[in-house]
Amino acid sequence: MILKLGTQAADAGPAQLSMWTDLWQILGRIQREDPAARGRFEIALLYPSVHAVFWHRIAHVLWRRHVPFLPRLISQLTRFFTQIEIHPGARIGRRFFIDHGAAVVIGETAEIGDDVLLYHQVTLGGTSLERGKRHPTLQDGVVVGAGATLLGPITVGAEARIGAGSVVLRDVPPGATVVGIPGKIVLVQGKSIEPPGPGVVPLPDPEAMAIKALSERLVALEDRVAELSRGPAPRRAEAIEDFLNGAGI
Repeated sequence: MILKLGTQAADAGPAQLSMWTDLWQILGRIQREDPAARGRFEIALLYPSVHAVFWHRIAHVLWRRHVPFLPRLISQLTRFFTQIEIHPGARIGRRFFIDHGAAVVIGETAEIGDDVLLYHQVTLGGTSLERGKRHPTLQDGVVVGAGATLLGPITVGAEARIGAGSVVLRDVPPGATVVGIPGKIVLVQGKSIEPPGPGVVPLPDPEAMAIKALSERLVALEDRVAELSRGPAPRRAEAIEDFLNGAGI
């Protein structure tokens, strides 16, 4: 069902009906999943995510019909009032919810499937100045934690989870959980990856590499000290001292 609504938006009559139906579904989803929600009327009036998505639907229809200026004006006014910036060219599926909503940025060629959840300060950005696909694709059921940054024309598979504050630069398989900077896949379908499974590209972790090198050096020093300690008694202390001085310790 990914991007079905974006395709329907090209038709005037069905798009309007679909937009209102989707709005009602969004209100229902928020009421079910947000423990702070007190009713659909309150959600419709007070949730900036609802306002941002509603006006994006209108701006997107105008954008697809090549109406100049007005779609971007709607986008910028919506940004001013909600702190959520969605480019009118972005394609967004049904029941899309941005929890809290502040400082969210969604780029022009971003594609978002059904039942996706974003938290505040999420960026779906690009890494290229060339025209064409340059923003992420989020398939159905993806959850992106607060402060996460997804860059480039990557694809995040269905039901994947992106941890808060993560920076994701590569494709994420369906059902995976990604954390860290750069983002590393730690779970796939609820199972830990150690070592990474087939099709998962391991990313270098400079801190882990440095700790491993220090640990290996420490083991080598301990082995050498133990070897010198087993030498002739008169020269044992002198040999150990010479070795440590040579090692810079």
